[in-house]
Amino acid sequence: MNLADHPVFLSLTPVFLLIAAGFLAGRWQWIRGDAVKDLSNLVFLLLIPALLFRTMSSVRLEELDLRPIAAYFSAAGLLMAVSIAWRGFNCRSVVMALAGSFSNMVMIGITLVGLAYGQSGLVTLLTLVAVHALILLTAGAIILELAAARETRLQGGAAPHVWQTAWSAIKGSIIHPIPLPIICGLLFAQTGWALPEVVDRPLQLLGGAFGPLALVLVGVSLAATPLSGHWRDSLWLAASKNLVLPLMVGVSAWLFGITGLAWVVLVVAAGLPTGANVFLFAQRYQVVQALTTAAMGISTALALVTLTVVMLVMSWLVPL
Repeated sequence: MNLADHPVFLSLTPVFLLIAAGFLAGRWQWIRGDAVKDLSNLVFLLLIPALLFRTMSSVRLEELDLRPIAAYFSAAGLLMAVSIAWRGFNCRSVVMALAGSFSNMVMIGITLVGLAYGQSGLVTLLTLVAVHALILLTAGAIILELAAARETRLQGGAAPHVWQTAWSAIKGSIIHPIPLPIICGLLFAQTGWALPEVVDRPLQLLGGAFGPLALVLVGVSLAATPLSGHWRDSLWLAASKNLVLPLMVGVSAWLFGITGLAWVVLVVAAGLPTGANVFLFAQRYQVVQALTTAAMGISTALALVTLTVVMLVMSWLVPL
């Protein structure tokens, strides 16, 4: 088979071409800062809920395999724990651990997995997406509050309310335009009803617009990301996210007895670049904001190579 005709390249090429198009549009100021916020709202509040609800509206609960959730988050949790232990227990360390373990499953992952592995692969990915933010961001919020409380006590101040913050994080992770339509779609599927054509068609058109616009926005954001001054630490975080996590998830999934397409999707999801939610923690706790931004940009840029390697290796191990 000609390498250019390999399914991995046929899946990755449109993804990175659209990111590149967005990068150029950002550099040439075709899309400016104010417009990015409005377009992001369009993606997250309208397009992505339509895609997620429609995809999950025909999935029966008895067909779902929950082992991928256990396998993926066992590996991600272990990587976070090792990263924090290595750097020390403080807010800076926790945010860096999140940057090295939180995948961009929505903006890049959904389109890539849909192109490469179709509807079946997308169901496996969306099973992860439904709890990805809930598990990792809630865990991150709790650990960060504990670290902040420890730092405050060391300085002789009053510690913040850890569990109140954790409860807010849990509510924010559930009542959110990503997990909520997944949950609603699954609930609708259990009724056994089919979406009427007059509803299904608009949802299909809205969902189809998500992929291109989301990838262009990733490129626009990348164009505005400063990378200078943080290369060394950013490369370590990108290596953790793009290479170490997929290796750990692959081993974890194998130990859980997961094979075939589900195993491939788990490893590819782990190999996606760092997600933007990590910056929210850096901003909230006023630590490593510039480093986190640079790590997201470098992780995304390097994914052109690392994701290609990961997907090629998986296609060799598991011919589909």
